[in-house]
Amino acid sequence: MEDRYLELIKIINEADYNYHTLDNPTITDQEYDSYLRELYEIEEKNPDIVRDDSPSHRAGGKVLSEFNKITHKIPMLSLSNVFNEEEIRLFDSRIRKEGIIPKYVCELKIDGLSVSLRYEKGKLVSAATRGDGITGEDITNNVKTIKTVPLVLNKEIDIEVRGEIYISKKMFNEVNKTRREKGLEEFQNCRNLAAGSIRQLDSSVAASRKLDSWIYHLPNPSDYGIKTHYDALMFMKDLGFKVNPNNKLVNNIDELLDFIDTKSRERDNLPYDIDGIVIKLNNISDQKIMGFTAKYPKWATAYKFPAKVVLTKLKDIIFTVGRTGQITPNAVLDPVLVQGSTIRRATLHNEDYVKQKDLKIGDTVSIRKAGDVIPEVIESIKERRSGNEKDFVMIANCPICGSKLIKKEGQVDYYCTNLKCDARNIEKLIHFVDRHAMNITGLGERIIEDFYNMGFIRNIVDIYNLKSHREDLIELEGFGNKSVDNLLLAIENSKNNSLERLIFALGIEQVGEKTAKVLAKKYETLDNLMNAKLEELIEINDVGEIIAKSIIDYFSNEENIRIIDLLKKIGINISYTGEKIKEKEAFLNKTFVVTGTLNNYSRDEIKEKIENFGGRTSESVSKKTNVVIVGENPGSKYDKALKLGIEIWNEEELVSKIN
Repeated sequence: MEDRYLELIKIINEADYNYHTLDNPTITDQEYDSYLRELYEIEEKNPDIVRDDSPSHRAGGKVLSEFNKITHKIPMLSLSNVFNEEEIRLFDSRIRKEGIIPKYVCELKIDGLSVSLRYEKGKLVSAATRGDGITGEDITNNVKTIKTVPLVLNKEIDIEVRGEIYISKKMFNEVNKTRREKGLEEFQNCRNLAAGSIRQLDSSVAASRKLDSWIYHLPNPSDYGIKTHYDALMFMKDLGFKVNPNNKLVNNIDELLDFIDTKSRERDNLPYDIDGIVIKLNNISDQKIMGFTAKYPKWATAYKFPAKVVLTKLKDIIFTVGRTGQITPNAVLDPVLVQGSTIRRATLHNEDYVKQKDLKIGDTVSIRKAGDVIPEVIESIKERRSGNEKDFVMIANCPICGSKLIKKEGQVDYYCTNLKCDARNIEKLIHFVDRHAMNITGLGERIIEDFYNMGFIRNIVDIYNLKSHREDLIELEGFGNKSVDNLLLAIENSKNNSLERLIFALGIEQVGEKTAKVLAKKYETLDNLMNAKLEELIEINDVGEIIAKSIIDYFSNEENIRIIDLLKKIGINISYTGEKIKEKEAFLNKTFVVTGTLNNYSRDEIKEKIENFGGRTSESVSKKTNVVIVGENPGSKYDKALKLGIEIWNEEELVSKIN
């Protein structure tokens, strides 16, 4: 434990020096936060080993020798961090335990460089970085080049204020464009550029970067008769400082969470980078009650947005068998938090995918959520390799039944061809009951696997015969009369599903949820689809030759026909009961992308209407997109549509087309 503690101190101290002093971060914010949290946990459990030079006792980095030093009259402390709603509510509850009924000021957490400005008789006399929290670097000459920092205030007053120096996204792009043209290395992000610019010994360089500022803190408000933090913000604004208009006074924790949710969605549209929301107790007397730790105030904290890209260790690569026999390599990862979810596994798709990304077992890898949902390995961080990593080797036999794997002609995937392979059969059952397929609530993956191993369910027909095992099911751990009856009712209700759900549930290779709906609307009954000819299937939009051949092959298989006949006898609906296609010229054969928030329709409702009018929907904007439907806060898809000159409808125009 002590060895790990010393190792963490070394890692964090080096990271602090590289980040605060050299403006050259060597680890991500996510990694830093993870190390710091681990350090805090060890110190909390082992107070006897806490060292005086622990990072928990200080606020920043060292001072560069090239600059003069300025001692802060009032220390510039850091803020504690919270990462989710539970931790925000815990922060709120600690305040309430002191008998305080809190109101909070929410502020955008600007991704820049902290600064302290000191004025005498209304004139700027010094500007300093945070430094180590006690002593900072004198950056007065460079700060004087920032037009939003007043050289003279509206009142002849002695005052010290704190804020953030930053650079806009527009200016960041212009600086990097110039550097590209000169063959120079580009800056990684806005914060690095702002910090690097303000630390230039030649102030003309800082002036050329057109830096900006926000002022957000008055360290001694009571000296000016100010009783709330919000009033302090307004006071500083009246003096001539630039105060962020997005700051908001909220009355309770729910309003606070709403603010965070709103700004999380709007952050990409802001002209500057933010990496979270700062939460401050509004009443100054309440702040004094809460007090400080050695490192940060107890009356404030910073909610940090979930990292979109994080680093973790690729511990192993294992293989799974899908319902079609497809073999998929999967990354086993050191658990890591990505946008609010703990990620332990990620699909690696196929052998070619792993080789193209040059992934090795033991690599440090970057991961994200593709579409903010599915964990995805982006790349390996090759400069972190130690030489002990292991090369990826594709298996030759099924990991479940041991059968020899084959690779189909023209495809990248390997398959287990054993139709009796347990893994394949279990995956088929799991797919059949999925909420996008037959939607049978209560039959999760674990239960399906248990029922399969117990012999209750060996194929999809057995699902509908589970009622004959009712007494046996009631005796199982975790079950009872009510839960079993609910499960059997869900199974019975699924018989009434519309045809598209059944088509998708059957697991026809290449036929996804969207294609299943197209086929159901086109053929209206399962018998009609079973009798369809290859030539006519090929001509259907969203089908094509590969899917058409897969459909023909599926309905040519005697075992599949036998199962379908049994489903019919059980009473499964085989007809399309959804809304029929009502072709409208404005939608017919066009591809639509929906982006932003619509007031009158959910995304699914809009997509269904588009398809019912003969159109298609897509998740991404491309040259093949005909129309982009734009709601509130549309984001990058809207920008791409403008760039490509794609037709754009707002919600009002959409409603008029529908009606």
